[in-house]
Amino acid sequence: MRIAHISTYDIEGGAGRAAYRLHKGLQSIDVNSRMLVQYKTSQDSTVTGSQGLPGIAINKLCTYLDLLPLKFYPNRQQSSWGVSWAPSNIHGSIEGIAPDLVHLHWICCGFVPVTALRKFNRPLVWTMHDSWAFTGGCNLPGKCMRYCNSCGACPQLGSKRDYDLTRWEWNLKAKSWQGLNLTIVAPSHWMGDCVKASSLFREARVEVIPNGLDLSRYKQVNKGVARELLGLPQDKKLILFGATIVGDHNKGFHHLKSALQVVADGWSEKAELLVFGASQPADLSDIPLPVHCLGKLHDDISLTLAYAAADVMCVPSMQESFGQTASEAMACGTPVVAFASTGLLDIVVHEQTGYLAHSFDTNDFARGIDWVLADDTRRERLCRMSREKVEKEFAMDGVAKRYADLYQEIIDDV
Repeated sequence: MRIAHISTYDIEGGAGRAAYRLHKGLQSIDVNSRMLVQYKTSQDSTVTGSQGLPGIAINKLCTYLDLLPLKFYPNRQQSSWGVSWAPSNIHGSIEGIAPDLVHLHWICCGFVPVTALRKFNRPLVWTMHDSWAFTGGCNLPGKCMRYCNSCGACPQLGSKRDYDLTRWEWNLKAKSWQGLNLTIVAPSHWMGDCVKASSLFREARVEVIPNGLDLSRYKQVNKGVARELLGLPQDKKLILFGATIVGDHNKGFHHLKSALQVVADGWSEKAELLVFGASQPADLSDIPLPVHCLGKLHDDISLTLAYAAADVMCVPSMQESFGQTASEAMACGTPVVAFASTGLLDIVVHEQTGYLAHSFDTNDFARGIDWVLADDTRRERLCRMSREKVEKEFAMDGVAKRYADLYQEIIDDV
């Protein structure tokens, strides 16, 4: 059984890292797995992708061309988007791998055209790392439910026309993907429900399989040692926040800032904030606690140390297909405070592995942070149960086995 994973990134971003981890997890159970990416960062010989200046230039051109139609919507929101209209020869690259099955992951930035899927001529599995596949182009629809019909009059585009870019995109997807041998995998039950409600995939087979972790890498480390290695104070409670792009509105740093205004009333002398991410927020001056910025953490060891150094991990995201920073933190024995919504409901168990605040209620989020920090004995119990939850549900060997069984079933039915 030979599997080809298709992903815009290999080890960059949450979706890319999830895809690469699965790729390596499948190899560890003797599945012949290859990966084809647009932007290759790893040195893995089983990952194929362009590197060097010419490849980077071509990829940037593809991304630019992909978003060119958005220029017709000057009033659009600055949200994540993909059109995937420009042609490519990716099906030729897939033929070079000669897989039995193609596994799609996050494929935006002009990497895989909508019309290309039919040319793969193989059964497809597609993991929904966000909502792009079943919308008219947005990656995160928020409260908009137009994807349940056929999009159009898109609020993110600032459009009032029914036949706008999103309706065109929806029609293209519906026409191009009709009759494909396609199985959808949702990383969370919430995402699975979204897929089933969508007009494009409501008749598709949908399985729920979480993102997995290598628990030999993401593990509990002595807190004092982790703080010493990162140059962090030993005598403070550390509140952790992290995202690929810290300023991404969807990641909810603005919610955390509001919550910290409340938390500071009781913890201003006893707690500090720890932040990691590729880009830091422009203004940290209104945060009422001392802030330590770790910058971009490139590897599992650095991430594990950051999680292990913290007393609580905050994930105030507005919408998550899964919520990988939460599962990573819990694997390292760090309880999580999050909002009780979307994919995080599958990860955080209220008052057992952390605290689930009422959706987007920053005062309740602050109560969650205080609740985790206030009682050391209780927090030790939360730490232990967090690790146990991840070992039971998110260990990569089990996740890889579930995917391998799914692949084999699909291939046998061809």
